[in-house]
Amino acid sequence: MWTYANRVLIPYQIADAAAHGRPRGNLSDLYPRWIGARELLLRGRDPYSAEVSREIQAGYYGRPLDPSRPNDPRDQQGFAYPVYVVFFLAPTIGLPFAIVQKAFFWILVILTAASTQLWLRVLRWPVPMGDQIALLALTLGSLPVMQGLKLQQMSLLVAGLMAIAIALLVADHAVAAGFLLALASMKPQFVFLLLFWLALWTVADWRRRYRWAVSFLAAMVVLMAASEWYLPHWIPRFWHAVREYQRYTGAFSVMDSLIGAPWSRILELVAVAATMGVCWRERRQAANAGSFAFTLSLVLATTVLVVPTCSPHYQVLLIPAVLVLVKERQTIWRRSIANRALFAITAALILWPWISSLALAGLSFVLPPQTVERAWAIPFWTVTGIPVGVAGLMLVHYYQRTTASPGPRPS
Repeated sequence: MWTYANRVLIPYQIADAAAHGRPRGNLSDLYPRWIGARELLLRGRDPYSAEVSREIQAGYYGRPLDPSRPNDPRDQQGFAYPVYVVFFLAPTIGLPFAIVQKAFFWILVILTAASTQLWLRVLRWPVPMGDQIALLALTLGSLPVMQGLKLQQMSLLVAGLMAIAIALLVADHAVAAGFLLALASMKPQFVFLLLFWLALWTVADWRRRYRWAVSFLAAMVVLMAASEWYLPHWIPRFWHAVREYQRYTGAFSVMDSLIGAPWSRILELVAVAATMGVCWRERRQAANAGSFAFTLSLVLATTVLVVPTCSPHYQVLLIPAVLVLVKERQTIWRRSIANRALFAITAALILWPWISSLALAGLSFVLPPQTVERAWAIPFWTVTGIPVGVAGLMLVHYYQRTTASPGPRPS
């Protein structure tokens, strides 16, 4: 996967940008957040302003975007995050960005590797060491993680914080879990369904489960108050930046890209309703129960379906659901021919990026670069189908298990 990225994908992007006069700078998704933090904390400037956005473009793309150039990128790279993200970046704003960029890359590598091990613990799956190494290699060599690391995407940071928070919650460290979930809210679209599920689960046994909720709310109050102190009335500016981001990027969900509106909206509602049905049934389960982990994995898989973007790096949220399906593969396979077909299709969708990138990486050593680069998009062919297959198989597996045996829950 990494050889494919370095020898096929990136060379194609460089050649295509040169052919169409598109600018290329550092192309780090951390950079807009870092510039916003530097300008707000050191100079008191509004990170959502057009002036700061132009400074961001000068570093990200190499020059500010020019509306008169039709081939310039549409993404304005504005600061479309809550203000409190600047507090996480505050220790770095006095350093050269090149150093920050390298350090952040390795932090994401370590955090992603650790989160895979944490999900295995949450799922209560004692995997042999050899298999753990294989899972780790497949995770770091997956298309979503590779893209996230290449771009230094905050998605990997938030996904890692969520994995740590859930592991702490399962281990009955509820206060720390609530604090980390508040930090993870820097990407609200990542956590909104998860927080809904945890709120429902907490209300079902408030006396035993309230601590994480109190910790989460207290941390959010502190973050919001500190943000308001540094940038008064920041919330309307943030929502305006989000709406602008959706406008200039043309953001659309996985289902939108597959079938388009209005049918995509209907299927998204069906998926959310089915997932909420699972949440309602499992709301009384303990945090260390297998059914809790199953429900959590399903919620994250459904999140990937409904968030208004189909960027591959968002699919890091599918890691626990994929692990569940691998763990439950024999049960799913034995149930029926239809199950075997659905499982085989989902497995093929997941395996395709690895298989195709392996082929392209090998061909890059024997064929002319221009020939191989023309096939750069092949590993991305199944990207939009993977969340549908994973979430659909999870739902089918759950409702078949509970219909056949109302007592036991999926482990």
